[in-house]
Amino acid sequence: MNEEDTTPDGTRESPQGTAAGRRIPWGAIASDWLKTIVVALGIFLVVRTFVVEAFKIPTSSMENTLLVGDFLLVNKAVYGGAVPGQDPDRGDVVVFHPPHDPDRNYVKRVVGLPGDTLEMRGKGLLLNGLPFAEPYARHVDERGDTEHPAMDWQSNHLIAAPPREYHPTRDNWGPLVVPDEHYFVLGDNRDNSEDSRYWGFVPRDQIRGQPWLVYYSQAPVGATRKPWYRRVRWDRLGTVVR
Repeated sequence: MNEEDTTPDGTRESPQGTAAGRRIPWGAIASDWLKTIVVALGIFLVVRTFVVEAFKIPTSSMENTLLVGDFLLVNKAVYGGAVPGQDPDRGDVVVFHPPHDPDRNYVKRVVGLPGDTLEMRGKGLLLNGLPFAEPYARHVDERGDTEHPAMDWQSNHLIAAPPREYHPTRDNWGPLVVPDEHYFVLGDNRDNSEDSRYWGFVPRDQIRGQPWLVYYSQAPVGATRKPWYRRVRWDRLGTVVR
């Protein structure tokens, strides 16, 4: 027996060489990659469905908290989905399906919880009969108050004035009582927001999550003639939504 035919421990080496020297078949490599891709895709779908999802802000209703062109990461687990979570609190910014357009996602701020009595007088919000401080609220329209026929739904939830004498306006309405398992939401940009004043309360099971982080932000194309890299709002990247 030649020395070249044996391994260091004296055993005979196979004609094909050691395992380290053999080629791995392409089929095995492809199979491993396919398994990796399937697992990664499964994790992505689970995270997107139950944990975090990305959203883009299309309107100015939440300025200056959120701007048109903000891209958000939304925590979908905080209020529960497949597993129970906490309930929304006053002041929370939430993503939800509005009752009048359940296929779309809206972003507003919760101002009324189940059982709360809400009203607005001269743009100021009253909660259970007392002024409610809202440092995030923005008022920019100086042309005066406005009426809207969509606000007539409020007549069925009044606790004071007879419905026949009730004429709600954008800046003066209520008092209304929030029903069980429902929430009242408003946009921070109060004079330019389509919110619960116009289409009613948001059911608890239609609240999808809470915006967590602005991961990207860019001014809309029509807002400036600057090139894209100068439209990026660098100072907003990584901003926590409050």
